[in-house]
Amino acid sequence: MSEKSSPNSKNYQNHLKNEKSPYLLQHADNPVDWYPWGDEAFRKAEKEDKPIFLSIGYSTCHWCHVMARESFQDPEIGELMNQVFVSVKVDREERPDIDKVYMTACQMIIGTGGWPLTIILTPDLKPFFAGTYFPKESGNRGAGLRDLILNVNDLWENNRADLVKSAEELTSSLQQLSQFQSGSEPEEDILKKAYQSISDNFDDEYGGFGEYQKFPTPHHLLFLLRYWKLTDDVNALTMVEKTLDAMVKGGIYDHLGFGFHRYSVDRQWIQPHFEKMLYDQALLVIAYTEAYQATGKTIYRETAEEILEYVLRDMRSPEGGFYSAEDADSEGEEGKFYLWTRDEILKILGPEDGEIFCQVFNVSPEGNFKEETTGQTTGKNIIYRDKSWDELSSILEKTQDELWWKMESAREKLFNARDMRIHPHKDDKILTDWNGLIIAALAMAGKTYKRETYIVAAIEALNFITNHLQVQDCLMHRWRDGQAAVDGNLDDHAYLIWGLLELYQATFQPEYLNQAITFNQRLMDHFWDEENGGFFFTPDYSPEVLVRQKDAYDSALPSGNSVQMLNLEKIYLLTGNSKNRETSLALEMYFAQLMERSPAAFTMFLSGFALKLGPSFEIIIAGDGNNRDTPGIIDALRKEYLPNCVFVLKLDNKILNELIENLKDKKILNNQVTLHVCGDGKCYPPINSLKEFFDIVKKN
Repeated sequence: MSEKSSPNSKNYQNHLKNEKSPYLLQHADNPVDWYPWGDEAFRKAEKEDKPIFLSIGYSTCHWCHVMARESFQDPEIGELMNQVFVSVKVDREERPDIDKVYMTACQMIIGTGGWPLTIILTPDLKPFFAGTYFPKESGNRGAGLRDLILNVNDLWENNRADLVKSAEELTSSLQQLSQFQSGSEPEEDILKKAYQSISDNFDDEYGGFGEYQKFPTPHHLLFLLRYWKLTDDVNALTMVEKTLDAMVKGGIYDHLGFGFHRYSVDRQWIQPHFEKMLYDQALLVIAYTEAYQATGKTIYRETAEEILEYVLRDMRSPEGGFYSAEDADSEGEEGKFYLWTRDEILKILGPEDGEIFCQVFNVSPEGNFKEETTGQTTGKNIIYRDKSWDELSSILEKTQDELWWKMESAREKLFNARDMRIHPHKDDKILTDWNGLIIAALAMAGKTYKRETYIVAAIEALNFITNHLQVQDCLMHRWRDGQAAVDGNLDDHAYLIWGLLELYQATFQPEYLNQAITFNQRLMDHFWDEENGGFFFTPDYSPEVLVRQKDAYDSALPSGNSVQMLNLEKIYLLTGNSKNRETSLALEMYFAQLMERSPAAFTMFLSGFALKLGPSFEIIIAGDGNNRDTPGIIDALRKEYLPNCVFVLKLDNKILNELIENLKDKKILNNQVTLHVCGDGKCYPPINSLKEFFDIVKKN
């Protein structure tokens, strides 16, 4: 090896230099001789008889950056790792199939997980050690990476049989996790069990779930809204509202540029981890929009629109696809882009408006932002509110309108000043699954708020996927720098189907329903387990990972099986094709035993189960396109919270008539817009008024 390419050389480039992933490229000049996941690394490990050091993270992960600075950029650690291991880097967002397998292994070994994920494997990819972040040296932060490397090397050289045996046993356990027998159909009371479990974990004081770190968990909120609609249990709605209200006031929300940070490290939603993920924005737009439909509260509409303002401004590519994330760090410091001193604010806004802003948003001279590891204040401030506009207007002796406009002017000035700072790194890869979510969010918001720009953006994102992320009819997972790569997984298909179904509901263009059904069939052809039931995460034509997993529990994102449960029921309601109902029944029976054990981990799945339980309705709208009442009826229906309804606009369209066989029988009655309502095993007489429609829906 030449001096120029030596691992100890300052200019060293390892095997990541030609990758597309921003995360892998961040490590391309490490002294660690990283390889991407693939046969080259595996052959090297086998040939040199070395274990594999697998490090999984993502480009906007704060603790991934910390471990890189402390260890992977250190020549001494790099040399040691190169002697002992073949080192492999994986972007968990680019390769969720790999991440899911080894994250499960980590959770089995140490009981928890997270990123950076550190796994040590045999050359045939079987794990025998797992952890997350390791400091360079052992100390009060735990075992250090240097000692870990030396200990593993000693065991590999002198006690390998035990390591291999452990790896074999763990791999066998991993395989068994996705190989269990279907149960019977879940009982209806599983919805109540899930609700009770969520309620028991609810923070009555600050909203959200849990006592320490707070994650948005929008799929919990979507389930609670449906439970409220189904049971009239007002406490379910209260939990949703209290959480959404607290989040938008807190530091987890970016009050200047909008959008939500990933999570807060405290109960009060004040101290965030500052990265912004596309999927959080999408799911929270859906949650706030459904809450607006359910309550009519303007704050929920405004929040959804602000989130989308951020997404369309900062996360959209020129070609129409949406980027993945923005980093927590800038200039090597977490949150630097978002934090303010009191003096900075007073200088920009002036003493009078600056003082008011500081009172409204809790800015103090000593700072309200605490250093995470020490808990010490830093002189920097997170901008957040802990009072309503009504309370603040009373304290500051100003009308709500006057105060709001004054703060909006201040926000714009501070936003423009912040825009001059060095921005956090943007992960500009475009992922099919997360784009499917933002398509769903844009379509739902567009139809609810009558914002055509949202629907156009959703269509352009869909066009990006069909033009750039479909290769010979196969959906791909990732696009970056002109290249589509990685076979599309279950989430890619399921989330995109969700987006297409919402786009159909927003436009009534049959092509979107047809595309949803086409992708649904691809899932059946390549992901469905014909023998046991359930959808695998990877398709049957993709290179095999250690374990071909199936899961339905929701984590930061709802699982593909959960979303697909909802999709199948919607497609069944729309088309009447019984194969979709048969598949959804097989799906719920396959996961029934797991759901019974921990129903609150399956809230998205149970939202689909609630739709199946019903009463659920297909509403066919028959109306003359020239009739001015038709758009008015449609707009009125779209404003309502009707999670148990799907809508079809009757058109003289060949595709639509083929997809929905009973459409031709649905006539216009009395020369007026006519609603044909079918559900709960029967069809009702055609009706011409919204009052009659709501009487049917609410009565059932």
